[in-house]
Amino acid sequence: MEEQNENQLNIELSEEIAEGVYSNLAIITHSNSEFVLDFIRVMPGVPKARVKSRIILTPEHAKRLLSALQDNIEKFESINGRIKVQPDHPGFPMNFGGTMGQA
Repeated sequence: MEEQNENQLNIELSEEIAEGVYSNLAIITHSNSEFVLDFIRVMPGVPKARVKSRIILTPEHAKRLLSALQDNIEKFESINGRIKVQPDHPGFPMNFGGTMGQA
């Protein structure tokens, strides 16, 4: 009979959640007891956008997430090369820096 590690966590992932939600903007706010991460999808030429997902974390878990992201980015860059980040621009460009299309 197999021994099961009592520290093992069994995680379920539904099909709907497994599909994921695309986001190209994140807004992070915090209070003294929590961090709120709002993930938004902004579309070119559309002046309105909705929050697609909101994640609320304790400060400790926010710091653990930062550490995990940093570790994963370092691993990604060691295999794929440095991720290029565009220079900061004032405000968020609603047309993504390109020309506006016409129908």
